[in-house]
Amino acid sequence: MPENAASRAFPRRPRVETGLERIANGDVEVLANLRGRRLGLVAHPASVDSRLRHAHVVLEAAGCRVNALFGPEHGYGGEAQMQVAIGAETSRGGLEVHSLYGKTEAELSPRAEWLRDLDAVVIDLQDVGSRYYTFVWTAVYVLRRAASLGIEVIVLDRPNPLGGVRVEGGPQRPGYRSFVGLHDVAVRHGMTIGELCGLACARDGLDPASLRVVPMRGYHREFEFRHTGLPWVLPSPNMPSPATARVYPGGCLLEGTNMSEGRGTTRPFEIWGAPFVDGAALLARVKTAGALLRPLHFIPAFDKFAGQRCGGVQVHMTDPERFNPYESYLRVIAGARDLFGDAMAWNRDAYEFVTDRPAIDLLTGGPEFRTLTDAGGAVDDWLREDALAAEQFSRNRREFLLY
Repeated sequence: MPENAASRAFPRRPRVETGLERIANGDVEVLANLRGRRLGLVAHPASVDSRLRHAHVVLEAAGCRVNALFGPEHGYGGEAQMQVAIGAETSRGGLEVHSLYGKTEAELSPRAEWLRDLDAVVIDLQDVGSRYYTFVWTAVYVLRRAASLGIEVIVLDRPNPLGGVRVEGGPQRPGYRSFVGLHDVAVRHGMTIGELCGLACARDGLDPASLRVVPMRGYHREFEFRHTGLPWVLPSPNMPSPATARVYPGGCLLEGTNMSEGRGTTRPFEIWGAPFVDGAALLARVKTAGALLRPLHFIPAFDKFAGQRCGGVQVHMTDPERFNPYESYLRVIAGARDLFGDAMAWNRDAYEFVTDRPAIDLLTGGPEFRTLTDAGGAVDDWLREDALAAEQFSRNRREFLLY
């Protein structure tokens, strides 16, 4: 979109000024740490300002020199689907794009030779507020490697689209860290990417000087994305809207099962099911607050059950204040396991480079939910304990909050 067209599309000044927006607006304090330095940039399609100009364009227009580009999972351009290895790319400007998501776990970290000629690495990634979303952990891998080389990392902070108040889902138990959670944090953590990088810097024992966060202006913890006035750009192929992000703390759990999480539909994570699912029968057993659950049929265009008619459910959120996506989807998954028996199975394939533990254990942070569900037990007591762990995390995170 031409710049003048983008300006007409978003004529009002947004309520929130992201870290990138501060650069676009000529913030002298921020630019003093960027101009004259050889910069690397970790970015993706949602790394845009309020006029939809990409971070690379904004930095260059502000007189900053970008020497290297880095792309997280899904690629710098955001074209790749989940868990697809990305090779080296070339930007339209001719710069090589180094992939931070390859075929092995070792390829999640940038190579030392990619960083040695840089003075600083700028990270501008839109997170969606759930522990499993891997972009924040890519930022942590970059921070670790850069700190080991004495290179500063500058995180341009962005809003958590779910807001920064509510927390759901307890942190991982010992032995269950992975690329869907390098540090023990709640599932719906209520933190920005800058705050999470601060947490990781402290817990990894890195030099505090290795991380600089450019905080937002005008942001309040109570804000969901709709309050920011910013345009939404899908940060990954199956995150088309803020509504998707709202259900994602629960919807992503379906990746731990053999049921489709709605990839290959126009409403991923809101629509889900499988050929063996009877949505009406399932909903007769499961109720949830703050959302209406509607039985439906769908045919995924790709991914699980591509081209097959699936029965399932669509989640229609009616009251965000009452809707707890993590608990709601856990209850529905447990109901499906009880109703459909062995037809509903756990995903035992390699998941984000882990082969020795089921995906659902990595997502929930331990084996408790899976073993309880397999035994036909009620999940209520476990959910109460899990909620207490989430509350404890909410207290523990306070020292890292910026807003």
